[in-house]
Amino acid sequence: MHFSKSFLSAALLLAAGIADAASAWSFDEGTVSVVSKQGGDGLKEKLNAKKPLSKPLTFGSSDTIKIALTAKDNGKGKRPHQAFVVLKDVDSGLEAPFPLTTKDTGKAVGQISQKDIPVQLLLATKPLQASVVIASFGSAQGLNTHLFDLAVQLDPNAPAPAYEKPVRYSKQPEIHHIFKADPKSPPRIISLVFALAVLATVPALFLGWFSLGANIDHLSTAFGKAPLSHTAFLGSIVAMEFVFFLYYSTWNLFQVLPVIAIVGAVTVLSGTKALGEVQARRLAGQR
Repeated sequence: MHFSKSFLSAALLLAAGIADAASAWSFDEGTVSVVSKQGGDGLKEKLNAKKPLSKPLTFGSSDTIKIALTAKDNGKGKRPHQAFVVLKDVDSGLEAPFPLTTKDTGKAVGQISQKDIPVQLLLATKPLQASVVIASFGSAQGLNTHLFDLAVQLDPNAPAPAYEKPVRYSKQPEIHHIFKADPKSPPRIISLVFALAVLATVPALFLGWFSLGANIDHLSTAFGKAPLSHTAFLGSIVAMEFVFFLYYSTWNLFQVLPVIAIVGAVTVLSGTKALGEVQARRLAGQR
């Protein structure tokens, strides 16, 4: 007896669970109409949630598609959270949703004209697939079913809609870059002329130096009092000229700048002490 009651309770719970799981959205009293602005009786077909229309509906440039249905949750008319018709291009998979205006009783209506349809769908080579989507919050299963096909006919007297496909992130044709040629030194003959012009001034420099009093005999005194400073100072000047020569011949700017910074720092530090030593002899009257 206890076993029978337990079995009966389990069966009732199972039946209740199945009934709850079977709750789903559907629709009734569905119709689709093709209404033309030019007048006429138009076309009206009944819609079935389980079977789409056998023939595509012809959709002219001046026509309007009107869809009416009653959304039902587990057989009872009810307003869903979302209800819309989706037009889909079967080749590309592109979709465009069109919402249905719904009431608390579940009655929903909507209409579509060619101006509302995106250009990509208007240019489809096959009839568009029209589906209805009805769903809401809760445990009831939503509805997404194919209703009918729509054969779009554009206005032959109007230019076809223009559309350019967007650039996608995909493999593109190979691009061959042509970069600007690296800068080159001027012709050697020009460089040689300017080099000779500079070298020609060297004798004049030494001539003026000796005529004004170069104090060559003070070299031993200067190097004796500050040998490191004078050696580093004169060496840094020669090194700077050598760096400029390397920049002219082979080095680039990024190679030259660090070396110039180091050589310049040596020139400043050593020159301060070397010229200070010369200034001290000058103040002492030795120069």
